[in-house]
Amino acid sequence: MTAVLPVHHTFRRPTVSDTEAIFELVAARNIAAVGFADYTLDDMVDELAEPGFDPETDGWLVYDGDRVAGYGTVFAKGDRQIVDIEVVAEERVVADWLLDRILVRAAELGRSEGHTEISVDTGAYRTDESKRVLLADRGFTPGTTYHRMRVDHTERPPVPEPPPGVVVRRGAPDDASRRAAHAVLNASFDGQFGFIPRPYDEWFEAHDSRSTFDWSQITLLEVDGRAVAFLECTDEFVPDENCNYIGRLGVLREARGRGLAKYLLRDAFARDAAVGRTGTILHVDTNNPTPALDLYLSVRMRAVLVIDVWRLKLAID
Repeated sequence: MTAVLPVHHTFRRPTVSDTEAIFELVAARNIAAVGFADYTLDDMVDELAEPGFDPETDGWLVYDGDRVAGYGTVFAKGDRQIVDIEVVAEERVVADWLLDRILVRAAELGRSEGHTEISVDTGAYRTDESKRVLLADRGFTPGTTYHRMRVDHTERPPVPEPPPGVVVRRGAPDDASRRAAHAVLNASFDGQFGFIPRPYDEWFEAHDSRSTFDWSQITLLEVDGRAVAFLECTDEFVPDENCNYIGRLGVLREARGRGLAKYLLRDAFARDAAVGRTGTILHVDTNNPTPALDLYLSVRMRAVLVIDVWRLKLAID
């Protein structure tokens, strides 16, 4: 660790009482990069309260006098083979200081699971030149690219009919339906960039604690009594864009090619328009091993934002 904080800068761990100050820093940086905040106070509250995130060991807050000048986090899911990080700072020296400490902590988390190497991932808007330079200088390389896709509901779309032989289950109100959704998620996303399967209890707790999610926002599709596809939505884009957000959409490999994903999308669009949402948003990995991007384009979604995920292969002594 070589970076030193400038004079008059101090550091402490973030707490819930810091949410508004951190939100203002993140929003300002996002506005500079993409022209809008792309973040809400609820997002910030959920981030600090995420189960498994310990701000006493995994969070950093830098002050310039009484003003927040930098914020960083480390978060590891599942077996800690992949660690997600965030660095937000006004000055490069503060960003480097944060990153020095973040990478040490990431290595500690990986070491605790017996890994000799981990992947450290972080996102950067394609237009955020200062963050891209920071990451490149510190040895990160682009891992994949996500497009934020959006469809606007200028007219109310028709409610689609389910494909033949498919039973639609609305919501996941009990343990059995939640475990079914969890199983489809892990199987359908296996092998995709950055995906780490989480044990059921960890996955459940993360969802149950999120202020923008309710278990009624899951839709399951069954064939012959077995769940083969699911869609999970949240309200995280409602406060700022009045849009539903499709957080996950997965179809088991053996059930693909039957129009299940397209049905789930069109069903979501119809339901969103019916409750007054102006649009529907999701993110897609453009290097997805499935033809997901083509699917979304086929239902009139369009790319509105580009986010690159940068990755550092971190050797652990």
